[in-house]
Amino acid sequence: MQFRSRTRIALSSGLTLGLLWLLSAYQTTTTPASPSKITASTPSAIGTRQVAPTPTPLLVLETNQVLNPEPKQDTRLQQAAEPLELIFPAPATVPVRAWRPALYPLPWALTPYDHFYFARPVAADQISSPWADYRYGGVFYEDIVHAGIDIPAEPGTPVLATGPGKVTWAGYGFFSGEKDDKTDPYGMAVFIRHDFGYQGQKLYTLYAHMDRVDVIPGQHVETGQALGLSGQTGKVSGPHLHFEVRLEQDGFFASRNPELWLVPPQGWGVLSGRVMNSGGRWLLGQLVEVHAPESEQVWKAFSYGDGKVPSDEYYQENLVISDIPAGKYTLQINYLAKIYRLEIEIQPGRVTTFSFRGRSGFVTEPLPEPGQEFVPPSP
Repeated sequence: MQFRSRTRIALSSGLTLGLLWLLSAYQTTTTPASPSKITASTPSAIGTRQVAPTPTPLLVLETNQVLNPEPKQDTRLQQAAEPLELIFPAPATVPVRAWRPALYPLPWALTPYDHFYFARPVAADQISSPWADYRYGGVFYEDIVHAGIDIPAEPGTPVLATGPGKVTWAGYGFFSGEKDDKTDPYGMAVFIRHDFGYQGQKLYTLYAHMDRVDVIPGQHVETGQALGLSGQTGKVSGPHLHFEVRLEQDGFFASRNPELWLVPPQGWGVLSGRVMNSGGRWLLGQLVEVHAPESEQVWKAFSYGDGKVPSDEYYQENLVISDIPAGKYTLQINYLAKIYRLEIEIQPGRVTTFSFRGRSGFVTEPLPEPGQEFVPPSP
Protein backbone atom coordinates (compact mmCIF):
# COMPACT_ATOMS: atom_id res chain seq x y z
CA MET A 1 0.00 0.00 0.00
CA GLN A 2 2.83 2.33 0.89
CA PHE A 3 4.64 1.48 -2.30
CA ARG A 4 1.57 2.14 -4.38
CA SER A 5 0.92 5.43 -2.70
CA ARG A 6 4.50 6.57 -3.15
CA THR A 7 4.37 5.47 -6.73
CA ARG A 8 1.18 7.45 -7.23
CA ILE A 9 2.77 10.51 -5.59
CA ALA A 10 5.82 10.22 -7.81
CA LEU A 11 3.74 9.76 -10.90
CA SER A 12 1.54 12.63 -9.87
CA SER A 13 4.57 14.88 -9.27
CA GLY A 14 6.10 13.85 -12.58
CA LEU A 15 2.90 14.48 -14.43
CA THR A 16 2.60 17.89 -12.74
CA LEU A 17 6.15 18.87 -13.68
CA GLY A 18 5.62 17.68 -17.21
CA LEU A 19 2.46 19.63 -17.55
CA LEU A 20 4.16 22.73 -16.19
CA TRP A 21 7.03 22.31 -18.65
CA LEU A 22 4.64 21.86 -21.56
CA LEU A 23 2.66 24.91 -20.54
CA SER A 24 5.81 27.06 -20.35
CA ALA A 25 6.97 25.84 -23.72
CA TYR A 26 3.54 26.52 -25.23
CA GLN A 27 3.52 30.09 -23.97
CA THR A 28 6.95 30.93 -25.42
CA THR A 29 5.97 29.82 -28.93
CA THR A 30 2.50 31.28 -29.23
CA THR A 31 2.94 35.02 -28.53
CA PRO A 32 0.26 36.68 -30.76
CA ALA A 33 1.27 39.39 -33.19
CA SER A 34 0.12 42.92 -32.55
CA PRO A 35 -2.98 43.80 -34.65
CA SER A 36 -1.26 46.93 -35.96
CA LYS A 37 1.46 44.81 -37.52
CA ILE A 38 -0.81 42.47 -39.38
CA THR A 39 -0.43 43.20 -43.06
CA ALA A 40 -1.17 41.25 -46.15
CA SER A 41 2.53 40.87 -46.90
CA THR A 42 3.47 39.31 -43.52
CA PRO A 43 2.29 36.07 -41.87
CA SER A 44 -0.63 36.50 -39.51
CA ALA A 45 -0.80 34.74 -36.15
CA ILE A 46 -4.25 33.61 -35.17
CA GLY A 47 -4.78 31.50 -32.06
CA THR A 48 -1.99 28.95 -31.71
CA ARG A 49 -1.25 28.50 -35.43
CA GLN A 50 0.99 30.43 -37.80
CA VAL A 51 -0.49 31.04 -41.24
CA ALA A 52 1.96 30.68 -44.09
CA PRO A 53 2.35 33.68 -46.44
CA THR A 54 -0.01 33.76 -49.37
CA PRO A 55 1.71 33.05 -52.72
CA THR A 56 0.57 36.38 -54.17
CA PRO A 57 0.96 39.19 -51.63
CA LEU A 58 -1.63 41.94 -51.44
CA LEU A 59 -0.98 45.67 -51.47
CA VAL A 60 -2.65 47.71 -48.73
CA LEU A 61 -3.28 51.34 -49.81
CA GLU A 62 -3.69 54.27 -47.49
CA THR A 63 -7.39 54.29 -48.28
CA ASN A 64 -7.63 50.76 -46.79
CA GLN A 65 -8.50 49.42 -50.21
CA VAL A 66 -6.81 46.07 -50.91
CA LEU A 67 -5.86 45.47 -54.51
CA ASN A 68 -4.45 42.40 -56.19
CA PRO A 69 -1.32 43.34 -58.08
CA GLU A 70 -1.01 42.80 -61.78
CA PRO A 71 1.90 40.87 -63.28
CA LYS A 72 5.35 42.38 -62.89
CA GLN A 73 5.36 44.07 -66.23
CA ASP A 74 2.56 46.41 -65.00
CA THR A 75 4.03 48.88 -62.52
CA ARG A 76 0.86 50.78 -61.69
CA LEU A 77 0.57 49.33 -58.20
CA GLN A 78 4.20 49.99 -57.43
CA GLN A 79 3.70 53.60 -58.46
CA ALA A 80 0.58 53.82 -56.33
CA ALA A 81 2.48 52.54 -53.28
CA GLU A 82 5.08 55.29 -53.65
CA PRO A 83 4.28 58.91 -52.72
CA LEU A 84 3.27 61.05 -55.70
CA GLU A 85 5.64 63.82 -56.76
CA LEU A 86 3.76 66.71 -58.31
CA ILE A 87 5.75 69.14 -60.44
CA PHE A 88 4.06 72.48 -61.17
CA PRO A 89 5.39 74.60 -64.05
CA ALA A 90 6.50 78.14 -63.39
CA PRO A 91 3.70 80.70 -63.85
CA ALA A 92 3.56 81.90 -67.43
CA THR A 93 2.70 85.31 -68.76
CA VAL A 94 -1.01 85.93 -68.94
CA PRO A 95 -1.89 85.26 -72.56
CA VAL A 96 -3.80 87.78 -74.60
CA ARG A 97 -7.11 86.19 -75.49
CA ALA A 98 -8.38 86.31 -79.04
CA TRP A 99 -11.94 86.52 -77.74
CA ARG A 100 -13.46 89.99 -77.70
CA PRO A 101 -17.01 91.18 -76.99
CA ALA A 102 -19.06 92.26 -79.96
CA LEU A 103 -18.23 95.74 -81.23
CA TYR A 104 -20.46 98.72 -80.64
CA PRO A 105 -22.63 99.56 -83.66
CA LEU A 106 -21.16 101.98 -86.17
CA PRO A 107 -20.83 104.90 -85.92
CA TRP A 108 -20.37 105.10 -82.15
CA ALA A 109 -19.90 108.39 -80.30
CA LEU A 110 -21.07 109.17 -76.76
CA THR A 111 -19.73 112.72 -76.91
CA PRO A 112 -19.67 115.27 -79.75
CA TYR A 113 -15.90 114.85 -80.01
CA ASP A 114 -15.66 111.06 -80.27
CA HIS A 115 -15.36 109.46 -83.69
CA PHE A 116 -15.48 105.67 -83.47
CA TYR A 117 -16.37 105.35 -87.14
CA PHE A 118 -14.44 102.29 -88.26
CA ALA A 119 -14.85 98.55 -87.78
CA ARG A 120 -11.82 96.30 -87.23
CA PRO A 121 -9.66 95.35 -90.26
CA VAL A 122 -9.59 91.68 -89.18
CA ALA A 123 -12.40 89.31 -88.18
CA ALA A 124 -13.88 89.33 -84.69
CA ASP A 125 -12.27 85.99 -83.81
CA GLN A 126 -8.79 87.47 -84.34
CA ILE A 127 -6.73 89.68 -82.02
CA SER A 128 -7.24 93.17 -83.35
CA SER A 129 -5.48 95.19 -80.65
CA PRO A 130 -2.16 96.69 -81.76
CA TRP A 131 1.18 95.47 -80.54
CA ALA A 132 2.25 97.57 -77.57
CA ASP A 133 5.68 98.30 -79.06
CA TYR A 134 4.30 99.22 -82.49
CA ARG A 135 1.63 101.77 -81.79
CA TYR A 136 1.03 105.06 -83.52
CA GLY A 137 3.75 107.68 -83.02
CA GLY A 138 6.64 105.32 -82.34
CA VAL A 139 10.01 105.83 -84.03
CA PHE A 140 11.48 102.80 -85.83
CA TYR A 141 14.17 101.97 -88.33
CA GLU A 142 16.02 105.08 -89.56
CA ASP A 143 14.12 107.50 -87.30
CA ILE A 144 10.93 106.90 -89.28
CA VAL A 145 7.82 107.86 -87.32
CA HIS A 146 5.12 105.20 -87.24
CA ALA A 147 1.99 106.71 -88.78
CA GLY A 148 -0.30 103.80 -87.89
CA ILE A 149 -0.66 100.71 -85.73
CA ASP A 150 0.56 97.17 -86.30
CA ILE A 151 -2.00 94.43 -85.67
CA PRO A 152 -0.84 90.81 -85.20
CA ALA A 153 -1.99 88.80 -88.22
CA GLU A 154 -0.65 85.50 -89.49
CA PRO A 155 0.02 85.31 -93.24
CA GLY A 156 -3.19 84.54 -95.06
CA THR A 157 -5.50 86.30 -92.59
CA PRO A 158 -8.33 88.05 -94.48
CA VAL A 159 -8.01 91.85 -94.40
CA LEU A 160 -11.39 93.58 -94.19
CA ALA A 161 -12.55 97.05 -95.15
CA THR A 162 -13.26 99.09 -92.02
CA GLY A 163 -15.94 101.17 -93.72
CA PRO A 164 -17.62 101.73 -97.08
CA GLY A 165 -15.67 103.62 -99.69
CA LYS A 166 -13.78 103.66 -102.96
CA VAL A 167 -10.41 101.96 -103.48
CA THR A 168 -7.91 104.55 -104.73
CA TRP A 169 -4.78 102.37 -104.54
CA ALA A 170 -4.18 98.62 -104.69
CA GLY A 171 -0.78 96.94 -104.97
CA TYR A 172 2.88 97.90 -104.61
CA GLY A 173 4.29 101.43 -104.64
CA PHE A 174 1.92 103.36 -102.38
CA PHE A 175 4.70 105.25 -100.52
CA SER A 176 6.79 106.07 -103.58
CA GLY A 177 3.80 106.55 -105.85
CA GLU A 178 5.42 104.29 -108.46
CA LYS A 179 3.13 101.46 -109.52
CA ASP A 180 4.50 97.93 -108.93
CA ASP A 181 7.52 99.23 -106.99
CA LYS A 182 8.36 96.07 -105.02
CA THR A 183 10.94 97.94 -102.94
CA ASP A 184 8.22 100.16 -101.46
CA PRO A 185 8.31 100.01 -97.62
CA TYR A 186 4.51 99.52 -97.42
CA GLY A 187 4.69 96.44 -99.62
CA MET A 188 1.33 95.48 -101.10
CA ALA A 189 -1.22 97.99 -99.84
CA VAL A 190 -4.83 99.11 -100.25
CA PHE A 191 -5.95 102.72 -99.78
CA ILE A 192 -9.65 103.63 -99.40
CA ARG A 193 -11.40 106.99 -99.56
CA HIS A 194 -14.51 106.56 -97.47
CA ASP A 195 -18.04 107.64 -98.23
CA PHE A 196 -18.20 109.65 -95.02
CA GLY A 197 -15.97 112.22 -93.35
CA TYR A 198 -15.46 114.06 -90.08
CA GLN A 199 -16.43 117.70 -89.57
CA GLY A 200 -16.44 118.27 -93.29
CA GLN A 201 -13.08 116.58 -93.89
CA LYS A 202 -12.50 113.41 -95.93
CA LEU A 203 -11.41 110.19 -94.28
CA TYR A 204 -8.99 107.58 -95.64
CA THR A 205 -7.72 104.21 -94.37
CA LEU A 206 -4.60 102.34 -95.39
CA TYR A 207 -3.89 98.57 -95.17
CA ALA A 208 -0.25 97.59 -95.75
CA HIS A 209 2.22 94.65 -95.88
CA MET A 210 -0.43 92.46 -97.51
CA ASP A 211 0.41 89.19 -99.19
CA ARG A 212 -2.39 89.40 -101.73
CA VAL A 213 -4.73 92.15 -102.95
CA ASP A 214 -8.16 91.18 -104.26
CA VAL A 215 -9.53 94.63 -105.15
CA ILE A 216 -8.71 97.15 -107.87
CA PRO A 217 -8.58 100.96 -107.97
CA GLY A 218 -12.01 102.48 -108.55
CA GLN A 219 -13.83 99.56 -106.94
CA HIS A 220 -16.39 100.35 -104.26
CA VAL A 221 -16.24 98.22 -101.11
CA GLU A 222 -18.51 97.81 -98.11
CA THR A 223 -17.71 97.42 -94.40
CA GLY A 224 -16.30 93.96 -93.75
CA GLN A 225 -15.59 93.17 -97.39
CA ALA A 226 -12.35 91.25 -97.97
CA LEU A 227 -9.59 93.35 -99.51
CA GLY A 228 -7.04 90.54 -99.67
CA LEU A 229 -4.77 88.58 -97.35
CA SER A 230 -2.25 89.75 -94.77
CA GLY A 231 1.43 89.00 -95.13
CA GLN A 232 4.86 90.52 -94.65
CA THR A 233 5.68 92.37 -97.86
CA GLY A 234 7.62 95.62 -97.72
CA LYS A 235 9.85 96.71 -94.88
CA VAL A 236 8.82 94.51 -91.96
CA SER A 237 10.36 92.41 -89.22
CA GLY A 238 7.58 89.83 -89.35
CA PRO A 239 4.03 89.20 -90.55
CA HIS A 240 1.40 91.72 -89.45
CA LEU A 241 -1.13 94.21 -90.76
CA HIS A 242 -0.24 97.90 -90.78
CA PHE A 243 -3.32 100.11 -90.50
CA GLU A 244 -3.60 103.89 -90.81
CA VAL A 245 -6.29 106.57 -90.62
CA ARG A 246 -5.77 109.82 -92.51
CA LEU A 247 -7.85 112.97 -92.37
CA GLU A 248 -8.57 115.21 -95.40
CA GLN A 249 -5.22 114.72 -97.16
CA ASP A 250 -2.93 111.91 -98.22
CA GLY A 251 0.32 112.29 -96.29
CA PHE A 252 2.05 111.77 -92.98
CA PHE A 253 0.79 114.98 -91.39
CA ALA A 254 -2.76 113.93 -92.23
CA SER A 255 -2.42 110.78 -90.12
CA ARG A 256 -4.32 110.30 -86.84
CA ASN A 257 -4.10 107.70 -84.13
CA PRO A 258 -6.29 104.79 -85.35
CA GLU A 259 -7.02 103.71 -81.77
CA LEU A 260 -9.23 106.78 -81.43
CA TRP A 261 -11.17 105.82 -84.56
CA LEU A 262 -11.66 102.04 -84.33
CA VAL A 263 -14.90 101.21 -82.51
CA PRO A 264 -14.22 99.45 -79.18
CA PRO A 265 -15.78 96.17 -78.07
CA GLN A 266 -18.93 96.56 -76.03
CA GLY A 267 -18.14 97.29 -72.38
CA TRP A 268 -14.56 98.30 -73.18
CA GLY A 269 -13.01 101.75 -73.43
CA VAL A 270 -10.02 103.80 -74.57
CA LEU A 271 -7.39 105.70 -72.57
CA SER A 272 -5.93 108.93 -73.96
CA GLY A 273 -3.10 110.80 -72.25
CA ARG A 274 -1.00 113.95 -72.42
CA VAL A 275 2.40 113.02 -71.02
CA MET A 276 4.66 116.03 -70.41
CA ASN A 277 7.71 116.99 -68.41
CA SER A 278 7.67 119.52 -65.57
CA GLY A 279 7.85 122.42 -68.03
CA GLY A 280 4.84 121.26 -70.04
CA ARG A 281 6.78 119.89 -73.01
CA TRP A 282 6.01 116.51 -74.56
CA LEU A 283 7.84 113.59 -72.99
CA LEU A 284 9.08 111.55 -75.93
CA GLY A 285 8.91 107.77 -75.67
CA GLN A 286 7.78 107.73 -72.03
CA LEU A 287 6.50 104.34 -70.87
CA VAL A 288 3.03 104.32 -69.30
CA GLU A 289 1.56 101.21 -67.65
CA VAL A 290 -2.05 100.40 -66.79
CA HIS A 291 -2.32 97.81 -64.01
CA ALA A 292 -5.48 95.79 -63.34
CA PRO A 293 -6.09 95.75 -59.55
CA GLU A 294 -7.12 92.11 -59.18
CA SER A 295 -4.89 90.41 -61.73
CA GLU A 296 -1.40 90.56 -63.16
CA GLN A 297 -2.57 91.94 -66.51
CA VAL A 298 -0.78 95.10 -67.60
CA TRP A 299 -1.35 97.32 -70.65
CA LYS A 300 1.72 99.21 -71.84
CA ALA A 301 2.32 102.04 -74.28
CA PHE A 302 4.97 104.66 -75.03
CA SER A 303 4.20 108.29 -75.63
CA TYR A 304 4.82 109.51 -79.15
CA GLY A 305 8.50 109.50 -80.04
CA ASP A 306 8.41 112.70 -82.04
CA GLY A 307 6.95 116.05 -81.03
CA LYS A 308 5.56 116.59 -84.52
CA VAL A 309 3.31 113.52 -84.58
CA PRO A 310 -0.23 114.74 -85.41
CA SER A 311 -2.64 114.53 -82.49
CA ASP A 312 -6.42 114.57 -82.37
CA GLU A 313 -7.90 118.07 -82.61
CA TYR A 314 -9.84 117.60 -79.39
CA TYR A 315 -7.89 115.17 -77.19
CA GLN A 316 -4.52 116.60 -78.29
CA GLU A 317 -2.87 113.48 -76.94
CA ASN A 318 0.54 111.91 -77.23
CA LEU A 319 -0.47 108.46 -75.98
CA VAL A 320 -3.46 106.16 -76.56
CA ILE A 321 -4.27 102.67 -75.26
CA SER A 322 -7.43 101.07 -76.60
CA ASP A 323 -9.35 97.88 -75.81
CA ILE A 324 -9.33 98.10 -72.00
CA PRO A 325 -12.32 96.50 -70.24
CA ALA A 326 -14.30 99.05 -68.26
CA GLY A 327 -13.32 99.22 -64.59
CA LYS A 328 -10.85 100.65 -62.11
CA TYR A 329 -7.11 100.60 -62.80
CA THR A 330 -3.82 102.08 -61.61
CA LEU A 331 -1.78 104.25 -63.96
CA GLN A 332 1.97 104.08 -63.36
CA ILE A 333 4.81 106.23 -64.74
CA ASN A 334 8.46 106.01 -63.77
CA TYR A 335 9.82 109.54 -64.23
CA LEU A 336 13.38 110.47 -63.16
CA ALA A 337 13.67 107.39 -60.93
CA LYS A 338 10.42 108.13 -59.11
CA ILE A 339 7.21 106.16 -59.61
CA TYR A 340 3.96 108.11 -59.91
CA ARG A 341 0.58 106.39 -59.66
CA LEU A 342 -3.00 107.41 -60.32
CA GLU A 343 -6.23 105.50 -59.74
CA ILE A 344 -8.50 105.81 -62.78
CA GLU A 345 -11.74 104.33 -64.06
CA ILE A 346 -12.10 103.34 -67.70
CA GLN A 347 -15.54 104.23 -68.98
CA PRO A 348 -17.23 101.79 -71.39
CA GLY A 349 -17.59 102.91 -74.98
CA ARG A 350 -15.78 106.21 -74.58
CA VAL A 351 -12.40 107.87 -74.13
CA THR A 352 -10.99 108.37 -70.62
CA THR A 353 -8.28 111.05 -70.41
CA PHE A 354 -5.41 111.92 -68.07
CA SER A 355 -2.55 114.44 -67.89
CA PHE A 356 0.94 114.03 -66.44
CA ARG A 357 3.38 116.90 -65.81
CA GLY A 358 6.76 115.65 -64.70
CA ARG A 359 7.56 116.25 -61.04
CA SER A 360 4.04 117.53 -60.49
CA GLY A 361 2.84 114.02 -61.27
CA PHE A 362 -0.68 113.43 -62.52
CA VAL A 363 -2.65 116.65 -62.72
CA THR A 364 -6.27 117.50 -63.32
CA GLU A 365 -6.74 119.89 -66.20
CA PRO A 366 -9.61 120.34 -68.64
CA LEU A 367 -9.10 119.54 -72.28
CA PRO A 368 -8.89 122.55 -74.59
CA GLU A 369 -12.11 123.64 -76.19
CA PRO A 370 -12.51 122.54 -79.80
CA GLY A 371 -10.76 125.02 -82.03
CA GLN A 372 -8.42 126.09 -79.24
CA GLU A 373 -5.28 124.28 -80.32
CA PHE A 374 -2.90 123.10 -77.63
CA VAL A 375 0.70 123.35 -78.82
CA PRO A 376 3.25 122.38 -76.17
CA PRO A 377 6.69 124.00 -76.44
CA SER A 378 9.13 122.13 -78.60
CA PRO A 379 11.64 120.01 -76.65
